[in-house]
Amino acid sequence: MSDILMFATVLVPIITALVQLVKVTVDVPKNYIPLLSLLIGLVVGAAAFPFAEGLPLAVRLWAGGLAGLASTGLFEIGNSRLGTTKMSSKQKQ
Repeated sequence: MSDILMFATVLVPIITALVQLVKVTVDVPKNYIPLLSLLIGLVVGAAAFPFAEGLPLAVRLWAGGLAGLASTGLFEIGNSRLGTTKMSSKQKQ
């Protein structure tokens, strides 16, 4: 369990940055941001095998999923879930 948490701690800033990049570049409904973050976390966790050679795939996927959900909580808690990520100022009012 400590391996998962240590690896997730390393992945959270990377996944947070990738989710913010997607939010800025693609028009995504805000309801899907947590799912997007989870998927990005799973992909990054699976793709990080060169940096975590001693960890099996299942551990890397768990860590990636936890890191994805944690990175969503970092920015999305307390935000409104209406609209999309790239709304114009007229739509926000």
